This record gives sequence, C-alpha cells and structure tokens, in this order.
Amino acid sequence: MRDSFLIFGNPQIEEDEIQEVVDSLRSGWISTGPKVAQFEELFKNYIKAKYALALNSCTAGLHLSMIVAGLKPGDEVITTPMTFAATANAILHTGARPIFVDIALPSMTIDPQLIEEKLSPKTKALLPVHLCGRPCAMDRIMEIARKNNLLVIEDAAHAIEASYHGKKIGTIGDMTVFSFYVTKNLVTGEGGMVTTDNDEYAEKIQTYGLHGMSKGAWRRYSDEGFKHYQIIYPGFKYNMMDIQAALGIHQLKRLEAGLKRREEIWKRYDVAFKGLPVQIPAPPEKDTRHARHLYTILLKLEDLRTDRDTIQQALYEENIGTGIHYISLHLHKYYRERYKFKKDDFPNALYVSERTISLPLSTKLTDDDVQDVIDAVRKVLDKYSR
Repeated sequence: MRDSFLIFGNPQIEEDEIQEVVDSLRSGWISTGPKVAQFEELFKNYIKAKYALALNSCTAGLHLSMIVAGLKPGDEVITTPMTFAATANAILHTGARPIFVDIALPSMTIDPQLIEEKLSPKTKALLPVHLCGRPCAMDRIMEIARKNNLLVIEDAAHAIEASYHGKKIGTIGDMTVFSFYVTKNLVTGEGGMVTTDNDEYAEKIQTYGLHGMSKGAWRRYSDEGFKHYQIIYPGFKYNMMDIQAALGIHQLKRLEAGLKRREEIWKRYDVAFKGLPVQIPAPPEKDTRHARHLYTILLKLEDLRTDRDTIQQALYEENIGTGIHYISLHLHKYYRERYKFKKDDFPNALYVSERTISLPLSTKLTDDDVQDVIDAVRKVLDKYSR
C-alpha cells in the first residue's frame, strides 16, 4: 500500500502559471482584464471558433447559453441523465424542463436513436454531453436538430481536446461550453468558456456575463480613462478573473502534451486491467479524438461478491482516490421526486451508475503513482472476486 494518499484529479500547476498569477496581483488587474482577453483569444484559436467567451464556470456558460437561446418556461431541452447536475440545472434555471434520453453502451453518451422518440412541439434544443472526453455521435444529433429546427448546445466540460469526424468539439453545435474546474484537463481553479460562431449569441453572453453592462465595460477603470456604461440586459456576475486566466494561458500551452501523457497512462491501465472483472473504456470511435479526461472502469458485479461502493472504499483504504462519474440524475432525490422517475426508466444509465469508478488520470501522476493504482485495483478486485 502507498505511504501517502493519491488525490483523484490532482492538477499539475507549474512555475509559469504561478508567475503569471503573481504578475496579475502586482499589475492591479485582479478581476476581469487583459489576461482574460488574451486567454479568450488563445482558446478561440485552439478550438478554431469565431468567438470564445470566458466565464467563472462551465455552469455559468450553460446557463447563459440557455438564456441567449431564448429558452423560457414551458420549453423542453433533450439531454442525458448521465452527467453532472449542472447540465440539467442550467435548463431548470431558465424555467424550461430537461427531458432525459438514455445513453448508448459502450459509449455512455446520449443515444441519438432515442432522441426522436422524445421530440415534442415544446422541444427547443438538444444538449449532448461529451462524457469522459468521448465525443457524442454529432452527425446524427445535428441531423435531428436541423430537421426539427432545434438548437444544439454542447456540454464539453470533459472534451477540450476532442474532435469528431475532423471537426473540433466547440465548432459543431450552435454553442459549446467547456470547464476549467480543478480536475479538468485545463485548470483555472474555477472557470469556463463558451464557443460559438454566432455574433448575436457571443455579444449577449459577454454582456449577460457581467451584470448586463454594455460591451467592454470591464475597461471602465483602465488607464484609458473612465467610461460610462449602460445596463442592456438583467445580467449576472459570471465573469472570469485575470487571476484565473493567468493559469489558463499557460495550461493551454501544455494541453496537447498533457493529452499525450494521459494517453500513455490510459494504455497502461488498458493492458493491466484486461482479464479482471471489469469493463475497460471502449476505444474511440472511428475518425474521432478522445480527450482522455476520465478513465472509468465498469465493475462486473456478477463476478464480484460485493457492490461498487465497497470496492471504492477498499481503494480508499489502499490510499487511492477515485471518483464516480456519474450517478444518473434520474436517481437523485430532486429529479426523482419532481418528475416521478422510476429506477428502471433509463436502464443503461442505471447500469453505469451502479458499476462505474473513475481512476486517477492526472498528468501529475508519476509512473510509480500509476503502478500504485494498478496494484491497488488488482489487490481489491482479487479480494472480492467470486
């Protein structure tokens, strides 16, 4: 067993980021300022989108995307229950209703074959989630959307580096939202970004994200002299700070190198776990690029003498931190009670919910750390195998 606890999703923060944050503190630009603008420009160029709008979280990005899309009470948005609560909550905060569609296996992403069954006159948008870094089946999703005059807002919290059939995630749907939370592939502590090619959406997201003040309002205290502003929309306090962007500027430079390192760890896990009572992640689909955000194993419970939670606790006792991605939203108290869901309403999402465990995959992991994870998984599964 390891001597120290291996934290799940421990971010790799290097000296370049530290010095950039120090520079922000010394400059006096602590909140939204020139470094946010620089980060937006770099991110836009990486994704190859027309616009990239930085915000204080992916959740804020999802919420504002729903607002600028014009969602209102009584509208419906089709999405997946196999996601973090922010995806559905953003829909609810506009007054609209999330309509869940089960996932496909083994991809664990929304099943496009089921989307059309849930379409109604109230459907206004589709919200696919690129889970664990794996792109959804976007060709079919976009076909359904265009045929039915629906918006597509992509939740790409896990998928910064991903691409689908030659197109970067962030350039396919009407709006795409990314996360820079502390466990993500690109880390700003908290933070998010919305990409779009739509001029109107971009202008509204920027304005709504800073109290609804007129464009460029963050410059009102700059050395160019004070500028008056107008409140154009009833906005929110969703802006990213320069301190956050200072991290992102350098994290973005190392993004591709980080992906290569996670691919190395991924391959080691794949080899090490073959033959164990687990399903390893399915390989990426043809002509797609997987962002390798989460390495999730699915326990073969029929071959084990216990449940997933016991296995996770046993790994914790071996000093290995893990995650659960996710417990399907239809199983959570709020959604279950509000929408009268039954446990078996989404059988594939239920199957994953009861079996999934995410293993450490951070670029901060050493080769010895990776071996410790492998050894612990083997030890625990051997202990509980039938």
